[in-house]
Amino acid sequence: MNMTDISQISGAMPANFNPARLDKEKIADTAEDFEAFFISRMMESMYAGVSTDGPFGGGNAERMYRSLLLDEYGRQMAKTGTVGVKEDIMRSIIEMQEMQSQGYIEG
Repeated sequence: MNMTDISQISGAMPANFNPARLDKEKIADTAEDFEAFFISRMMESMYAGVSTDGPFGGGNAERMYRSLLLDEYGRQMAKTGTVGVKEDIMRSIIEMQEMQSQGYIEG
């Protein structure tokens, strides 16, 4: 739904509805998701050479659970913002949207 559609049905929207705020929240969520993905893939490559053999380890189950664990580590690290990729991604998304709205790139 674009902005003109929202303005046409403004009677159905709450009085405090702000489409710009919704877009910023969506941008922040997308950037955080990307940062989580980036962190978990980075950590996955760190663990690529770690052997899982041993008396209490190894096998397909450990590989699967390691992947799930690294994904969760990535999500938690992205939430805290310690890596700092989110802010750069948000800026890039906003710049691309501005260029698209000005007609520099096609959507």
